[in-house]
Amino acid sequence: SGVEGALIILAGLLIIYKSIYSIIYPQVIHQLDYGIILIASTAVINYIVGYISISKGKKNNSMALVASGKHLQTDTYSTIGIVAGLMLIYFTKIYWLDSAVALIFSFIIMFTGYRIMRKSIAGIMDEADSDLLKKLVNILNLNRRDNWIDLHNLRVIKYGGQLHIDCHLTVPWYINIRDAHEEVEQLGILIKRNFGDAVEFFVHSDGCLFTQCNICNKHDCPVRQKPFEKRIEWNTDNLLTDRKHNLEQR
Repeated sequence: SGVEGALIILAGLLIIYKSIYSIIYPQVIHQLDYGIILIASTAVINYIVGYISISKGKKNNSMALVASGKHLQTDTYSTIGIVAGLMLIYFTKIYWLDSAVALIFSFIIMFTGYRIMRKSIAGIMDEADSDLLKKLVNILNLNRRDNWIDLHNLRVIKYGGQLHIDCHLTVPWYINIRDAHEEVEQLGILIKRNFGDAVEFFVHSDGCLFTQCNICNKHDCPVRQKPFEKRIEWNTDNLLTDRKHNLEQR
């Protein structure tokens, strides 16, 4: 992914060099009509292949695939501008517009390359992936089961195409080991359905405390000590803490 980003930046620099050279030493552009059709066709193909690559990359947590897809889609966006510039040249016969358009899109290309390199460096340095965490938390909230009373001490580590997730899942204290294991299994199935099979998953199950009764909306709880008051919505802050949640400390 880092190499891909560097190559994109290099391509942008070469375009700047070529554009400035063309401004100093103008050249006649031939067969603009065929060129417009050919370049427009490659833009469509690049976008489709880029979209497939990004989709597969996100599904399999492959930053290299995502980077390649973005590279292709960047080519598409720059090609759209180039086609617009070529059409202007075709109708106005102002040939220096070709170099001007190329200069503008070279900076767009280089910015995309920088973003890809920055993301790859973040992965190497084990920086927190905020987008990944937000996606995970959103999925957990939308698919929360009655027996998932609480979840805390969440850790997400991404290395290469592999994703390591571990957490503490609080379940009703009175259920047996088999039922607790089933809740953990369901959590694992949910994670892998949304993040692919390249997930290393570890969950420690905890029994609930009576101080958590007022945040537990399990309807058929036989040992409830307090009435349900409010369910705590999980977020990227409270899931990372290493403590069980209640209304006093969220």
